[in-house]
Amino acid sequence: MSMEITQFLLAAQSADAKVRTEAEANLRQFQEQNLPVFLLSLSVELANNDKPVESRRLAGIVLKNSLDAKDAVRKEQLVQQWMAIDSSVKSQIKDLLLGTLGSSVPEARHTSAQVIAKIASIEIPQKQWPELIGSLLNNMTHQDRPAALKQATLETLGYVCEEISHQDLVQVEVNAVLTAVVQGMNLAEHGPEVRLAATRALYNALEFAQTNFENEMERNYIMKVVCDTATSKEVAIRQAAFECLVAIASAYYEVLEPYMQTLFELTSNAVKGDEETVALQAIEFWSSICDEEIELQEFESPESGDSGPPHSHFIEKALSFLVPLLLETLLKQEEDQDQDDTIWNISMAGGTCLGLVARTVGDAIVPLVMPFVESNILKPDWRCREAATYAFGSILEGPTIEKLSPLVQAGLDFLLTAMKDGNNHVKDTTAWTLSRIFELLHSPASGFSVISPENLKRVVGVLLESIKDAPNVAEKVCGAIYYLVQGYEDAGPSSSLLSPFLTDIISCLIATADRTDSDDSKLRSSAYETLNEVVRCSNIAETSAIIAQLLPVIMNKLGQTLEIQIVSSDDREKQGDLQASLCGVLQVIIQKLSSTDETKPMIFQAADQIMILFLKVFGCRSSTVHEEAMLAVGALAYATGPQFEKYMPEFYKYLEMGLQNFEEYQVCAITVGVVGDICRALDDKILPYCDGIMGLLLKDLASSELHRSVKPPIFSCFGDIGLAIGEHFEKYVPYALPMMQGAAEICARMETADEEMMDYGNQLRRSVFEAYSGILQGFKSVKPDVMVPYAQHLLKFIELVSRDRQRDECVTKAAVAVMGDLADALGSNIKLLFKDCAFYDDFLGECLQSDDEQLKETAGWTQGMIGRVMVL
Repeated sequence: MSMEITQFLLAAQSADAKVRTEAEANLRQFQEQNLPVFLLSLSVELANNDKPVESRRLAGIVLKNSLDAKDAVRKEQLVQQWMAIDSSVKSQIKDLLLGTLGSSVPEARHTSAQVIAKIASIEIPQKQWPELIGSLLNNMTHQDRPAALKQATLETLGYVCEEISHQDLVQVEVNAVLTAVVQGMNLAEHGPEVRLAATRALYNALEFAQTNFENEMERNYIMKVVCDTATSKEVAIRQAAFECLVAIASAYYEVLEPYMQTLFELTSNAVKGDEETVALQAIEFWSSICDEEIELQEFESPESGDSGPPHSHFIEKALSFLVPLLLETLLKQEEDQDQDDTIWNISMAGGTCLGLVARTVGDAIVPLVMPFVESNILKPDWRCREAATYAFGSILEGPTIEKLSPLVQAGLDFLLTAMKDGNNHVKDTTAWTLSRIFELLHSPASGFSVISPENLKRVVGVLLESIKDAPNVAEKVCGAIYYLVQGYEDAGPSSSLLSPFLTDIISCLIATADRTDSDDSKLRSSAYETLNEVVRCSNIAETSAIIAQLLPVIMNKLGQTLEIQIVSSDDREKQGDLQASLCGVLQVIIQKLSSTDETKPMIFQAADQIMILFLKVFGCRSSTVHEEAMLAVGALAYATGPQFEKYMPEFYKYLEMGLQNFEEYQVCAITVGVVGDICRALDDKILPYCDGIMGLLLKDLASSELHRSVKPPIFSCFGDIGLAIGEHFEKYVPYALPMMQGAAEICARMETADEEMMDYGNQLRRSVFEAYSGILQGFKSVKPDVMVPYAQHLLKFIELVSRDRQRDECVTKAAVAVMGDLADALGSNIKLLFKDCAFYDDFLGECLQSDDEQLKETAGWTQGMIGRVMVL
């Protein structure tokens, strides 16, 4: 078969599509018929120096893809397949891979390193392949081993460290790996290839070095080697060393004090004179220090008396040297950086870091930056004007309003004038700075704004003129309008100030969305997002007529998208994006007009037409549209209430499609939410569709393919359905309740050290409580007995949650509410259960002491409900 596999692998890369397809089918058939022999054959191919480079390369790729996948479910399947292979075959494969690290072909070495790491990620956590680290270190400790083998070994060690967790190795192994890696960085002993591989491996191994960084001698040694390596003559090695320093700044901030002088000199020299790739990492080092100090400041609370981790105030100490260094970088712009959002260069990195420094030290940055702004803002060279504007915009978050207000008041007029600058870069950055000012210093609702009623007309006039500028400038202007209108939301009398300008703002945004001079759809998306915000934040009492006029305009535009000729996948994507934007605008209009009794009839009148459009959009079958149109249908259901029933026969098939869309799980999650909206709109009129909906929801919960984030909304949806259909939910109880109990048990066993899992656990707990609440309320006045068998399990779950200090506020509210619903719905049926439960007094007592008024109110109600049960 080995001769054949070479042919298959070469044919699979043929220019002839027919040959290629046939070869791929042959490889797939071999894989399915005998996976162990297939993987072994690939390893033999990869290891054999007599085979063609092309077949070896593909053998390595197929081998790697047989062990790992991006999709979590697929990955788990591949792991199980590997685990099931006979250990003697696995040993042969692993020996061949380790042997390939010494190959004369660089590509074979590199691929082998990756595959070894993938196997390690499966086996090492299971305490298998214990000899791997020893075998790799063996390659490093023998002086006579060729440099290529050492380079490949270090690369492998780096990949292995990236794949596994630091808990998977014992300290002795960690020490040995770090020793080998740090020695591999030694200039005197190794060539550049080995040193580069060693430095990159150290980057991945730093997470394992906790104990070593706590030991001063070992820490000094590691820091010395990294700092020496940062001055290597090879650019790639210097860059890798600075990447290590960035990671060290994040992971080991608290022990950096003794090295900061050296690190300042190293980073300063790199920023001033090194290649851009190195200079960017040097700036990133200071950004990481800022991130650490911002986080420390957020956790520093004088009243708690907690000492917490040490705050070394590195930024404050370096401020007078660091700020001038960063300001100089702002003058190193590229000619076309305003046209390409993907560009990341030294001036952008410097501005970003400057913004973080401002957030770290607050007012202290202002006197260091303003002289640079004042001396450059009027210079003839556009670079100086743009850098000055960028510096000013970067320091608007962090310093106090008192410090910034006079500067912004004085500078606002200047910035508005600068929107007519002759240079596109300057206008782009000026518009960005204006949007920052409106975002951070314009909040009439809280009593402060740099915009006065007198200068609002000029501000709006400049923005509506500048939105006609080049697409990149217009996009930033959309951002400025977005934050300008957001400031007037819920601002009492001040919200009326914007109303006279609304018609012009809306017209300009629609004209901007219709522009044809922009290659990408970003400007159009920005214009529509801003339009949404204009509608959402407007004062409905004064602007209902304007919004009512906007409704047919947007409906007409959505209707026109259905006429677009679709020739290519590009056309379909453009149609989908445009429909998504327009459905988004309709959703906001529906929500706004249905928010008051006076304007609700406007939605009732247009509802049939709107729904026909949405159904036609669903017919276009694009997932992005599906998402936005689904959200808009949810808003329409909420607005029209029981009248939505007439749309259900037509709409139901799309609801089914959404609930079955495992691939695009966000669509599935949104559809689940819309089922909730429809339940609230229709109450028991949803009954004819419930068998189908519940069947799909239960199937979704049981699926291992569906992304876990969809599962909490499904439980909440059970509550919506239970509340809507009351006693008719009884037939679903034997299926839904065990699922809810199972989820409660998963929550009890969940790993709380992982922040992501903790968030998911909180969502799951809250949604299970919401499900119980809805179902209990649904049964309350008709068939409360149905829920009695499940009461004890629920109380145990509430008790467990009440003892968890890491629960979030929403979980606490849901737990308290469901306890009240339990007492309210089941009454004397569960008197004995509450008698046996000692925990609820303390739990409710804690909630009644809360600062959250809503929680206090719910806890008081629950206390009353339980009290009523106890005296029955």
